[in-house]
Amino acid sequence: MRIIPCLDVDGGRVVKGTNFKNLRDAGDPVELAALYDREGADEIVFYDITASHERRETASALARAAAEEVFVPYTIGGGVRTADDMRAMLRAGADKVSVNSAAVRDPGLIDAGAERFGAQCVVLSVDVKRKEEGPGWEVYLNGGRLNTGMDAIGWLVEGERRGAGEFVLNSMDADGTESGYDLDLISSVAEKTSVPIVASGGAGGPEHMISAVRAGAGAVLAASIFHFGEYSIAQVKEEMERSGIPVRRTEAEVQSG
Repeated sequence: MRIIPCLDVDGGRVVKGTNFKNLRDAGDPVELAALYDREGADEIVFYDITASHERRETASALARAAAEEVFVPYTIGGGVRTADDMRAMLRAGADKVSVNSAAVRDPGLIDAGAERFGAQCVVLSVDVKRKEEGPGWEVYLNGGRLNTGMDAIGWLVEGERRGAGEFVLNSMDADGTESGYDLDLISSVAEKTSVPIVASGGAGGPEHMISAVRAGAGAVLAASIFHFGEYSIAQVKEEMERSGIPVRRTEAEVQSG
């Protein structure tokens, strides 16, 4: 089971808020990522949350800087609009590229990325909220500011058909609340698709991550609990192991028993 710290980057700094609002500074992205690498993170995810056409190069620069300090696989997202943008991120050092708003506007971006670089490099990230009326979830764009009205499950089914190799399911309702992942969302997507699911939004501790795995997630992503020192990656892995969930141990952990 993969433990993945998520670093939302705004203006070169890591930030974290609640329900996509009230952002707090959490540090330098490369320094934090290197720390999490040393602590045993399985992967790292960077999101340039305010990327625009003019600032796409900032994400490439982040990818290059991370390549010097981070030795676990990492994903870069933000401002990716074309297959050439994906190529730039991968050439800069990223192992995977995350697409979100641009893929909704141009679903062929997923096909193009999978065909050129392989499905394993294409991560479809989706920001969702529960519908105000009736069951289900809707897809939001532009950092959660625009409701598309699209059914989230249907969009992910299409994403798998087009070649996405992984999903990041970010519950906007739970984001930053530390009240637990949206388990109904995870299980609903797991029932309809076969792509590995990264649970995102709401992690408050190891018990929430264990519940997400049991609901169908193949990896768990968290930000606040790591950035602000509430839990270490080692503590999360220990709790998972106690619950019978296999995790990757670092060489230092193995040697220390």
